Amino acid sequence: MSQALDRGVMNQLFFEARSHNGWQDRPVTDEQIAQLYAAARMGPTAYNCSPARFVFARTEAGKARIQPCLISGNVGKAMSAPLLVVMASDEGFLDLAPRLFPAFDVIAAYRDQPDRVRTMGLRNANLQAAYLMIAARAMGLDCGPMSGFNASKLDAELFAGTSWKSNFLCAIGYGDESKLRPRGPRLDLEEACSWL
Repeated sequence: MSQALDRGVMNQLFFEARSHNGWQDRPVTDEQIAQLYAAARMGPTAYNCSPARFVFARTEAGKARIQPCLISGNVGKAMSAPLLVVMASDEGFLDLAPRLFPAFDVIAAYRDQPDRVRTMGLRNANLQAAYLMIAARAMGLDCGPMSGFNASKLDAELFAGTSWKSNFLCAIGYGDESKLRPRGPRLDLEEACSWL
């Protein structure tokens, strides 16, 4: 685990990877989806809390349930993707703590602290969603994350009666490079970082 990955791997994961808006007509298989989740679930979360929940929509019928919740600018990108993932968070994730982290009584430590629980859940669900996207890139897939949707409407459609809440969406597949926009700038080290 102490060996650095070569530059080619880093290029694929970060430096040359792009957020895609258009897609090739190539499917994402059930096996690939299983591999994505198998990788994402192994990333670290606080107390191994694992609050992320993923809804994988590949069929036209599945994506059609999501489409009315999208802003107009995201409809094409989302609906043409081979796979559309609803990145969600389970607000009841703490119920699984005795099984996922038996070494410590997480429930007792966070009892009567709903704001801390909510923050921990969303923070760690975001981490797991990022792990899933990095896994996709590692597998040769491209990602197009998006937050332009009506979360309340989507939650009513997909998660009524559950403790799941939508966080953001991510289109996954094989990107069509001809539809890429020019890459946007990034902040320099001195703008985004400080040292103590």
